[in-house]
Amino acid sequence: MKKLISLIVLVIFASFAFVSCDDENETTNGQLTLSITDAPIDNSTVSGVYITVTGIQYHTNDKEWHTFDEYEGPQTFNLLELTNGESALLGSFELTAGTYTQLRFMLDAPEYGMGNPTSPGCYIDFTDESQEPLFVPSGFQSGWKAVGQFTVPSNGEVEITADFDARKSVVETGVTGMYILKPTIRLIVDNQAGQIAGAVTNVDTNADIVVFAYEDGAYTDNEASDPVDDMTPRFPNSVTSSIADDTNNYFLAYLAPITYDLVVTTSVDGDFGQVLGIVEDVVVESNKTTNQPIDLSSL
Repeated sequence: MKKLISLIVLVIFASFAFVSCDDENETTNGQLTLSITDAPIDNSTVSGVYITVTGIQYHTNDKEWHTFDEYEGPQTFNLLELTNGESALLGSFELTAGTYTQLRFMLDAPEYGMGNPTSPGCYIDFTDESQEPLFVPSGFQSGWKAVGQFTVPSNGEVEITADFDARKSVVETGVTGMYILKPTIRLIVDNQAGQIAGAVTNVDTNADIVVFAYEDGAYTDNEASDPVDDMTPRFPNSVTSSIADDTNNYFLAYLAPITYDLVVTTSVDGDFGQVLGIVEDVVVESNKTTNQPIDLSSL
């Protein structure tokens, strides 16, 4: 009898162990909510920068790209409407729980050198009501990578935002009226991000005041030098930028919680003027706004 009871207990224990082991090996999913934002372009003749996103892909540990079938595209966005902390929802997608470092955006943009399209999906509007298509360099039809680490929790949700940064992404070629789309996209986890805002005082110029955020110690004088080619913008390693508004206030959004240096410059009709100075060691914390006034007389 004792042997029979022991056998029954052993069978029950083994059953529980099997179920437990099976649960551990079972793949669990989470939810990714993805939005899009932009840093402003410093060309005053540009009234709109439009991109059409036809698909979105994610990169996995097996080094393969997979498509979000739930994405409802194509969708067209005016990036200049998504500055100063504004964003637009791209969609919510189910993903296997885990850590990811890359997404890829498929854009409806014509390839440079293949002739002018009649209805481009990516284009620029100008204040004189003219319009020019945005081309992609040859060989970039496979999409544009967005880089930044995020973790999808099991049975939970992570919200991230993709910053396209139109200032870096739209490049005028040596050919007048020809523009290349070369997106520089970073991914930010929303609930980890902070922001910097403040007023610029003692402004004695009619030029625009542009503030660039750099990771602490990353800025060098070469950043302000003339670009080496048509495909490289000035201040290439800045994280983001802001043009002070009519009341001389600036706003830098979607920043990782680290320390930054602010490079303060002037711009006239989109053309670089000069570097006025640097505000060093500005600390950003998650879900907080760091108030950082900039007194030009003290730079």
